[in-house]
Amino acid sequence: MDAQLEKLKFDMNGLIPVIIQDHVNGQVLMMAYMNREAIERTMSSGKVHTYSRSRARLALKGEQSGHFQLVKSVLTDCDRDVLLVKVEQIVAACHEGYRSCFFREHERGAEDWKIIAKKAFEPERVYTTKK
Repeated sequence: MDAQLEKLKFDMNGLIPVIIQDHVNGQVLMMAYMNREAIERTMSSGKVHTYSRSRARLALKGEQSGHFQLVKSVLTDCDRDVLLVKVEQIVAACHEGYRSCFFREHERGAEDWKIIAKKAFEPERVYTTKK
């Protein structure tokens, strides 16, 4: 695995963008960043780990909620500067309660983004501390 990681192109902060996608239906669930350690932990555990830029630390997706992302495959693009991780999503990916973080759609002329999905869970019942 180390030889493969050496071929990835991380940014100046040692991060690479990661798109997380449902392995069955192709729905894009979220976008995050990983550093080398997050990739290594993801590969070894089979659960998605990301690097939280706001908290400046590694994070196991689902560590608070139990809504883990079970890795099915990991791909990189032609430039090797983005990862696509296909997962089995447990419950939902979004901390706001939606299955996907992409639940708002642009609507021409509207004052705000249109919510196009139903919540999969109520965040205040799952998270005890505000993020």
